[in-house]
Amino acid sequence: MIWAQQFDDVVWLDSNNYKQKFSNYDAVLAVDAFTSIQTDTETGFEKLKEYQTNTNDWIFGYLSYDLKNDIEALTSKNYDGLRFPDLYFFQPKKLFLLKDNTLKINYLNCVEDEINEDLQAINQSEAIQQGNLCSANKIKLRIHKDDYFSKVNKILDHIHRGDIYEANFCQEFYAENTCIHPLETYKNLNAISNPPFASFVKFYDKYVLCASPERYIKKEDNSIISQPIKGTAKRSSNPEEDLKLKTALQNDEKERSENIMIVDLVRNDLSKTALKGSVNVEELCKIYTFDQVHQMISTVTSKVSAQTHPVDIIKSTFPMGSMTGAPKISAMKIIEDLEETKRGVYSGGIGYFTPSGNFDFNVVIRSILYNATKQYISYSVGGAITAKSDPQKEYEECLVKAKAMREVLEN
Repeated sequence: MIWAQQFDDVVWLDSNNYKQKFSNYDAVLAVDAFTSIQTDTETGFEKLKEYQTNTNDWIFGYLSYDLKNDIEALTSKNYDGLRFPDLYFFQPKKLFLLKDNTLKINYLNCVEDEINEDLQAINQSEAIQQGNLCSANKIKLRIHKDDYFSKVNKILDHIHRGDIYEANFCQEFYAENTCIHPLETYKNLNAISNPPFASFVKFYDKYVLCASPERYIKKEDNSIISQPIKGTAKRSSNPEEDLKLKTALQNDEKERSENIMIVDLVRNDLSKTALKGSVNVEELCKIYTFDQVHQMISTVTSKVSAQTHPVDIIKSTFPMGSMTGAPKISAMKIIEDLEETKRGVYSGGIGYFTPSGNFDFNVVIRSILYNATKQYISYSVGGAITAKSDPQKEYEECLVKAKAMREVLEN
C-alpha cells in the first residue's frame, strides 16, 4: 500500500480475512489509470454504461449517493464541504488479486515489463514507516443534539401521517483547515474494525478511508446478491455480556421490523431486472459479529438474463435501501429536506466491474472522507427511524457507529 501511494488513482479492497460465503478475493489492489471517467449526476449511469461497455476490462471506482438524482426527479442542494465528483471509475494499468495464498497480477501490455521492478519496490516499501505530521483533529457536529431530536421527531410525524414507514437519517461530523495522513488513518481505522468490505480510495487529492461491514450488491454470472444491514448492537469484552447483547439484538422487535422492511424494498428493487420467480431471501435477520458491533444482516438473491446490462442492474437498485428508507422515493425526499449535508460518496458504493461484466460493491459507511487540498475531513453516520424509534436511543446508536472514526481522528 505504501508503494501504491505514488499513483494518482488507487483502489484497495480488503476482506480482512473475514470468512463469508460470497467472497471472490481476500484483497485487491488497482493502481495507475490507463483510462478513467468522472462525472456529475446528470446522465451519470448512461455515461458509466458507455464507459464500462467500451472499456470491456477491469474498472474500479465509486458511485455517490447523489446519483439518485439521475434516476428520479430529485435534487441535492445541501452543503458539500468535500467537492468529490458524483461518479468516478478508472481502468488500472496494474492490478493485484489475492486469494488464499495466490497472488494474480494483471498488467496492461504497455507496462508489462515493469512487473519485476514493481515487486521489488513493493517488498522494500512495506518496511518503511510513515510518520504522521498532522495534529489531532477537532471534530465538529453539523447537527447538534437538540436539533437532531427535533429532526427525528419530524420524521416520526411523517411516519405517523403515513408518508413513509422508515427513513435512514444521517448526520455529518467534520473538521476544517486540518490534515490527516490518509494511509496511516486508514490502517488505524481498519485495525479497530477489521470489516469484510474495507477499502482505500485515492483519486488525486481526494480520499475515501472505508471500514464498511456491508455489501451493497454483487453479480456473479447470472446471480445477483444483496446483503442489507439493519440492526446494530455494541460489543462487550465480557463474553457473557456480549452474548446477551447479541441475543437481545436477535430478538429485538424494532430492529427485526427495520430489517424486514428493507428486505421487502431490496426484493422489489431486484425484481426489476430478475428472471420471473427468481428473487429469494436466503437469510433473514441473521446476526453477524464484527470487532466493534453485532449487525443484523439479510441476504437477498435473484437471477438475471445474460442480456441484462450490468450497469442497469445497479441503476435499478440504487441507492441501496438500507441507506434510504421505504417507500424509497418519499424517504429520499424527506431525508434530503432534513439532513444538513450532501452525502456524496457516503452511503454510495465502492467496487469494481470485471471484463466479463460481473461486479461487487460495498456500502460506504463507517468511512472517513478527505479532501487534502481543501483540508476538509468528514464522516457521517445514520440510523433507521421507524414508528417505534426513540430519538435518544437513535442518537446513542449514531455515537456507537461514529466511535471508531472519532477515535482515529482524535488520536
